[in-house]
Amino acid sequence: MPVEFLGIAATHDGSETHPRSGASFDKDYTLKLARAHEDHGWDRVLFAYGSGSPDPAPAAAYIAARLDKLQILLAHRPNVSYPTFAAKTFATLDQISDGRLTVHFITGGSDQEQGREGDTLTKDQRYSRTREYIEIVKRIWTSHEPFDHEGEHYRFHDFVSDVFPVQQPRPDVSFGGSSDAAHAAGGAEADIYCLWGEPLEKTAEQIETVKAAARAAGRTTPPRIQVAFRPIIAPTEELAWEKAHRTVATINARKEQGGALVRRGRGAPENTGSQRLIAIAEAGERYDRALWTPTAAATGGAGNSNALVGTPETVAQALLDYYDLGVDILSARGYDLLGDAIDFGRHVIPLVREEVAKRDAERAVRAESAESGPRRLAKAGR
Repeated sequence: MPVEFLGIAATHDGSETHPRSGASFDKDYTLKLARAHEDHGWDRVLFAYGSGSPDPAPAAAYIAARLDKLQILLAHRPNVSYPTFAAKTFATLDQISDGRLTVHFITGGSDQEQGREGDTLTKDQRYSRTREYIEIVKRIWTSHEPFDHEGEHYRFHDFVSDVFPVQQPRPDVSFGGSSDAAHAAGGAEADIYCLWGEPLEKTAEQIETVKAAARAAGRTTPPRIQVAFRPIIAPTEELAWEKAHRTVATINARKEQGGALVRRGRGAPENTGSQRLIAIAEAGERYDRALWTPTAAATGGAGNSNALVGTPETVAQALLDYYDLGVDILSARGYDLLGDAIDFGRHVIPLVREEVAKRDAERAVRAESAESGPRRLAKAGR
């Protein structure tokens, strides 16, 4: 199966290790970073969502209108707009991008962060709302006749959109989460299920859980799987590990100064995904071929925060280990957003693509051989 690479579409140059140098929306940097991804072999970039951050939808439209190939993954929280409005926004963006949009629905893992924009639902209520929201958006994208909706969270009558996506029958829906409620909702509705980078054994367990949730929802085809990492690469293993330790030291120093981009809120994280990352970090620093957890520990399990450390060859082989589990979308984001996107695109992506092409060719040969055997037997029997 083909492999895809997802990067980050940041609107400024700040990260856990670098204070931003300008405004929160720097359109020149936003375009420069997106163009670097397009020019160096990435398939799509994520426009993330935060309660006080620049609105990702117009930022995505700005990039989509200026680049020709790069695909867009737009993060969206259902609490910020009614699904009828959101569906039109997404369809319009798919038109602007000539069919390059995927929508990532975020349920929200922090009561405090959700409350910043007036969302007071409990976690389970939020997952119920997200599932209903996605169902509505899908129907709006594909319905050319007016319809009514009477649900637990939304009610409207006689709605039909006058703008539809370029992609038919609709754009893909992306979804993430590690709780039972997340698996149920995403297993039922997602085309792509997103996981944070964990050890191979635990990732395999999560993939099986997602597949089981999809079967329970009556689906015959499970979601595609995406896994996210923070790669730290250098020409030699020694230099890569020196870079990794410098990275964590910088994160901790900035955290002490109140400047690091770490998990928002007080106390232990509420979301299951961050709890899992912290537990994995407490159990050990290194796993498998290259997975390293101190970056996650330093940020309190903030989002995509486990690293892959090593030479480009080592990191590429580590990513292929996840590909062999059934992961076909690999998300990566460095700490020097622009420089790391270029380096990863130059030195890691080609290695992974080359090896995936070899493996796919070998599978095709084995499949052809398996099919030709019965045909030869049948011909001999005649």
